[in-house]
Amino acid sequence: MKFCSSCGSSVTLQIPEGDDRERFVCSQCLLIHYSNPRVIVGCVPHYQGKVLLCKRAIEPRKNYWTLPAGFMENGETTLQGAARETWEEARAKVSNLELYRIFDVPGINQVYMFYRCDLDAGEFGVGPESLQTDLYLEQDIPWDNIAFPVVYQTLKSFFADTDQNHFPVQVSSIEHKPRRA
Repeated sequence: MKFCSSCGSSVTLQIPEGDDRERFVCSQCLLIHYSNPRVIVGCVPHYQGKVLLCKRAIEPRKNYWTLPAGFMENGETTLQGAARETWEEARAKVSNLELYRIFDVPGINQVYMFYRCDLDAGEFGVGPESLQTDLYLEQDIPWDNIAFPVVYQTLKSFFADTDQNHFPVQVSSIEHKPRRA
């Protein structure tokens, strides 16, 4: 960051009074610019033993498979955001959303929240951020082409939990390791 988003003056990296870490502070209006983690919300939509996946049409990880998910918007709850992202990416309506997995990824300043949910009437399509969508049984998932480690772990947990018919909410921390295309 080089300039204040409020007044346009230059900013400097410093520890503001009463704080314990460096922040960008405006040299003119003294506004403190906080940089906080981003929240990614998504769903694990399932229907008749299958999970809905989306093949990404955008970077990062274009042409890889993922659960429908994306950045939370201002003014919405995590549940609303997860349902919205599922509609945007897979043209799917979902119901009975229950918090399922939370991942802290401090290396990239992100928090992921996945909701387990029903895929209404098993209907879905392809949204503008997806090349393809489909329902998969566990053995048919393209495991080597899953876009993100948090999605891989969520899917593995979901099928293991399905086998036991027990779906505990779990919070995990995951180390971010850049992947090659």
